Amino acid sequence: MKKEFSLSNDKVMINFTVKYCETMEKLIDSNGFKRVVRAYLDRIKMRRTNRFRFIEESLGSKENELYSADIIRLLKLLTIERAEEVIEINSKYEKILKNREEFLDLIEDLYGFWRKLERYTVVHSNKVNDGEGYESVSFIDANANFSKLILNTYRRIAEHVIGYKPAVYRQLPAGGNAALIVNNNKWDLPEDYLILKNIPFITSILLNPPFISYPKKNTRSGFFKETFENPLKNCNINKDHFFCYPAKVGNFLAYIYFHRDFMSHGVTLCNLFEMAREEECEGVKPDIVYVFGARDGSEEVKTLFYDDDKNGIMLGYVNYGDAIDYFGYMKKMILTLHNLLMIKKGYLPIHGAMVNMVMKNGKSANVIIMGDSGAGKSESLEAFRGLSEDYISDMTIVFDDMGAIKLNENGKPLAYGTEIGAFVRLDDLDQGYAFKEIDRSIFMNPDKINARLVMPVATYKEIIKGYPVDLFLYANNYEDVKEGESEIEYFSSPEEAIKVFRAGARMAKGTTSEKGLVESYFANPFGSHQRQEQTDVLLTKYFNNMFNTGVKVGQIKTCLGIAGKEKEGPKNAAIRLFEIIKSL
Repeated sequence: MKKEFSLSNDKVMINFTVKYCETMEKLIDSNGFKRVVRAYLDRIKMRRTNRFRFIEESLGSKENELYSADIIRLLKLLTIERAEEVIEINSKYEKILKNREEFLDLIEDLYGFWRKLERYTVVHSNKVNDGEGYESVSFIDANANFSKLILNTYRRIAEHVIGYKPAVYRQLPAGGNAALIVNNNKWDLPEDYLILKNIPFITSILLNPPFISYPKKNTRSGFFKETFENPLKNCNINKDHFFCYPAKVGNFLAYIYFHRDFMSHGVTLCNLFEMAREEECEGVKPDIVYVFGARDGSEEVKTLFYDDDKNGIMLGYVNYGDAIDYFGYMKKMILTLHNLLMIKKGYLPIHGAMVNMVMKNGKSANVIIMGDSGAGKSESLEAFRGLSEDYISDMTIVFDDMGAIKLNENGKPLAYGTEIGAFVRLDDLDQGYAFKEIDRSIFMNPDKINARLVMPVATYKEIIKGYPVDLFLYANNYEDVKEGESEIEYFSSPEEAIKVFRAGARMAKGTTSEKGLVESYFANPFGSHQRQEQTDVLLTKYFNNMFNTGVKVGQIKTCLGIAGKEKEGPKNAAIRLFEIIKSL
């Protein structure tokens, strides 16, 4: 990013390295301030709001650019003088300042417009400061002071208009919602990847919660498809519009390149995947490369992966468009690429959740609950958490969406995670719990169906530790528990188990575009679906191994798809599971 300021798709990028404002005068004189005022005027003019009519009546009929210049000059004067003195200095502002309540409403509306934008600040740690920018060493202070400057400017202007100080102050975050330090990682790009050269790598992220974004889509649809030609050959990437998040996805190193218009998704990655440190990726070729939001002139949505054997890279590609403005497209492609690599190495990827539980009586178990989106895996974890005070002394989440099973040197199945966070439906969490996590969560479309939050739930050292598997359960959300039946049933043979796990049946919950009772191969559309023949071989191998090594394999009826049992079902299943663990 070379510019000091950009405003695109309701997202603001402020480059502190190029320019950093320390005074009200510098702030109002900045190019960024002018851009925001102009964008605000364009918005209210298009909607013909009362605010715009007030401006027209007060300043006469003009072009927006002239309105913008007048308003900026007026705001600058109001940082120094009260409204009465401003009128004495320049009588052209008498009419607009005469109706103080209307003008104050205009200021509040402009300030509200600014705060509704997604705001990001950037520091380039590898570039020389020329005196106007800010060095990375004061990264946190720079963001705090910038937010304070905007807030003080707004308050000063408002006080000079109304003529007195307000009785109540609300200390709202007014600067960046998130701040980034970026650097240039000079890994040795193969020829086919040179289009990605010099795209800045994110090395640090500062979040100002609550972080709330409003992506244009709320569900994901379809499968990620394989292509047999590198999709980067036919796309266009503006390096000034892209950033790279270096992630540790399980044991794999992934470089995730994303367009600035999807910055909220890129920043959200820090709550989901461990960020690789500079020394871990400097000059290092990744296992995974993902390009999100490249332009290729196609109106068709492309969600592709390319197994680049020549360069030893699993490549993901999604082209630019409003249709992919949903975090599921970011997260699930990364996990698909991870799973494809796991299958190539002979490991079994698992779409589900795993938890290590220690009961109050000292008994413990490592439990995997497997199922596709909406089957009840995350909801079961939530039920465990809600009942933990009565039953559990300690609980460690190993994975909340995707993991893998490997065999150790003794043939014992061990499970590993991929993510340090969880991407969960707000509706499926206890409301009180969601509010308790507000200070570290990232919320997406909290006012809509399938509202989501992303929050950290585990440490990286825990997810890659490798836990022996004690219980391996399929999340059955579509069958009710009849009187006298147990919420947990065990399978008697590998063949019986494979039949249920492979079918991947579930009642769709609105997390994707599917409806009703549906099936997905091995409940995993992310890698296993694309490699069914290879996965069939792994299913036989790993299920036979689990039965031979004493792993209890069965199904847990979460009843999540049964009307009226969305909360009660997972809770009852959790209680039954606790009883089983206590008796082990």
